[in-house]
Amino acid sequence: MQLTTDKVFTNFEQSLQEFIDSGPLTKKEKATKLASHIDILSLTRSGLAFLYSKSVTLDQAEFFKGTSWNDPDKLVPYLVKGTLKYGHPSSSFEALSELRMLRYAKGEDVHQTVSAEDAQRFLEEVIVHNLEFALREPTEETRVKMPERELKKAFNLFGFIMSEMDLRGVYEKLVEEIRLICEQRPIRTSKARELISLVNRRFDTSGDLKLDQEMRIYIDALYAPSEGSKAHQGKDSYQTFLENADEETLAKEAEEMGSCMNATGLVSGYQAVFLKHLVKAHGDLVPICLDLNDRGTAEWDKYHEMISSLILETVSWDNCQCIYGLARMLRKNLFSRRAVRVGLENLRRIKINPQVEKRILKSLVNRDEEVTALQYLIGGTIKVLGQPLGVGQGNNPTCQSARGISMWSQHSPAKLIDMIITVATQNNLIMRFENQNLVSNNLIKGLLDQLDYNLDVVSIVLVPHLDKIYNEMMRLSAGRLEDPHKWVNPAMYGQWIQVGFASCYDYMSNSIMDFPGYVRIFYAAFHPDYNNNKQMVYPNPVGIFITSNKGDMIGFHAVSLLRVEKSPKGEIRAYFLNPNNEGRQDWGQNIIPSVHGKGEKKGESSLPFYQFAARVYAFHYSTLDVKDRLNQVPTEELERVEKLGRESWGKSYTWNQQTKLW
Repeated sequence: MQLTTDKVFTNFEQSLQEFIDSGPLTKKEKATKLASHIDILSLTRSGLAFLYSKSVTLDQAEFFKGTSWNDPDKLVPYLVKGTLKYGHPSSSFEALSELRMLRYAKGEDVHQTVSAEDAQRFLEEVIVHNLEFALREPTEETRVKMPERELKKAFNLFGFIMSEMDLRGVYEKLVEEIRLICEQRPIRTSKARELISLVNRRFDTSGDLKLDQEMRIYIDALYAPSEGSKAHQGKDSYQTFLENADEETLAKEAEEMGSCMNATGLVSGYQAVFLKHLVKAHGDLVPICLDLNDRGTAEWDKYHEMISSLILETVSWDNCQCIYGLARMLRKNLFSRRAVRVGLENLRRIKINPQVEKRILKSLVNRDEEVTALQYLIGGTIKVLGQPLGVGQGNNPTCQSARGISMWSQHSPAKLIDMIITVATQNNLIMRFENQNLVSNNLIKGLLDQLDYNLDVVSIVLVPHLDKIYNEMMRLSAGRLEDPHKWVNPAMYGQWIQVGFASCYDYMSNSIMDFPGYVRIFYAAFHPDYNNNKQMVYPNPVGIFITSNKGDMIGFHAVSLLRVEKSPKGEIRAYFLNPNNEGRQDWGQNIIPSVHGKGEKKGESSLPFYQFAARVYAFHYSTLDVKDRLNQVPTEELERVEKLGRESWGKSYTWNQQTKLW
């Protein structure tokens, strides 16, 4: 074995020298050969140690030139997992890049743009985003999709990194990651649950530090959200405890359960057992268990018979998270809408199409065999109705569809339920566009190549059809010399979308047109200082330029502008829904959306208004409302926004300031 290892090292040294000596014509070929040696060395601890010693030498020899890893100061921790899952050669480049960063973090080499502190922070975040590899506990999806060889490479890489670096910052980052994920109240809570579970198993959280106390709140939310559940672990033991508990004990349990759920947005299986027990025998404690406000309690009192039936039919240990969505529905008085009640009653009686049922069951992690696809779908519908800002697109290019589901949940919940019923039973959907009926099953595929199943159940049902219809609307609108979204958004989302439309991006010439005039319209339409303090009524489908943490152009993205208001500190901020599962990515130029602490409602992201304006490229507005306000917007404000645009995504385009939009 030692002889074999020595030979591998010798072969690598030889290939490295050939790469260094090669000319421009053979450089790429030699790099490919070198990457194959890196792939082999990544499979062993000794191989990684050897690569670690050579990583900076490779960097200086321009091994990364022409690749995404060329500039270590521009790397994004969040993207590492996807690259590792993609396999060789990408995973081999990625592994070497992380080893290079480890040398910088330990001060064994110096980089002109990456400090030791920068490298340490980068690796800490990489570990936080890749705990399944760091702790050798891959998710089911990862086990299915990644070949055993690539899994071994990932395990070895993170094992090596964690053995070589200071991990004190990782625990702190994990707690912060869990807190900020939960603050956004995602409908799909599997990531938060996995992180909490891993921390509970691998770190000591019993200390008196504030960090430990905060972490225990999340651990308790999953495993022991009340004194009774702590003392009586296990479904059967807890059920027996409840059957013998007096009213005072049950009231205390209800208060603790409700408080824990509302604080974290997470629901324990114990709460499912408890809520069903209350519905059967102690209905007066249900509002306390759900932590309802006065409006929600009144809603429960009025419709408790229907809601009790929903709870008993739908809620279970594995389908417990819908309890939080139910509480949010009650707080918003959604059951007072007859159309919503009728829609839910209809949904309870459907027979799901076999293909749709297959998709639903495939999306579930550790599915309970006793829970039917219909029960999961009803629970998923309750979650979406209660948490419209918790909808995410997963790893799918379907931000338009996710945005639509969120919008309908907020402003047309009965329409959404009806759509769910149609697709669930027919595995088909019809939408109208300019006097044409678009039938999803008759259309070519949309933006989706292959559906990523890390979605909530409602999205699993609807997105494949919404995606094809949206894509067809865009195709039919192409070639009109204007952004197709001008016609597609009102047709796709509904009558509340304003008919006025502004875009700074010209599709035909791939250039930016009259940016100051465009920004002037945006300010006149939405900024309270220039629109007579008019508040938004409906979400506005907005197109933005997505940029890297260095401000470089990545692509286009669909978000919803929800409101523009003063933050608690008096700053005018734009509050928006980002359906990409993570509302706090770094967009460069110190433009980092906040998800908590600056006036955000659960699920919202926010930015100072001028920063948000600097990333928007298209929006809808009322032409009648802005025509008399355009000249009120100060020139210096326009210049501030334009400067941010030109110095980031704007570098990718030609700027034409002659054509006026107004």
